[in-house]
Amino acid sequence: MSEETPELSGVDLARVALRAAKDQARARGEAASQRKQARRTGLRSGARADGRDPQPLGKAITRLLAERGWEAPAAVGGVMGRWPEIVGKDIAAHCEPEHFDDEGRVLSVRCSSTAWATQLRLMAPQLLRTLNTSLGDGTVRFIKVNGPSTGPARYRGRLRAPGSKGPGDTWG
Repeated sequence: MSEETPELSGVDLARVALRAAKDQARARGEAASQRKQARRTGLRSGARADGRDPQPLGKAITRLLAERGWEAPAAVGGVMGRWPEIVGKDIAAHCEPEHFDDEGRVLSVRCSSTAWATQLRLMAPQLLRTLNTSLGDGTVRFIKVNGPSTGPARYRGRLRAPGSKGPGDTWG
């Protein structure tokens, strides 16, 4: 007794072909959805450029600064290095930036004498405009001008006048 498979014809042949086509389409759809999922989750690399590809150093640093919110501090740090270019050689010889406060956006500048501190206070609005043009509008809101540091430590000794502040008396 041999069982022979009947020859398919007509409607039966069409049904078998339709079922095979559906299986193939389902397999292609599953493969496509797996590729999409892999692209979304980053499981595999593709031929297209994305954020994981090697980048030039400048672009990577710019992206890092933007992600961390360090644009303003980095810009102000650049000012610290380019101070003579921004304010000029004469002012840079007597005044130097000391500190930048992120929250208040205040730049602290130390001057070599009270005369230069007074001059810089008079020039502060113009200097503020120059800095914000160079760094971006609103980066620096206020310039705090400090006089010279008091110098060496003040010790009381037997040759000091009572109430004297030592070398700090001359700097006001």
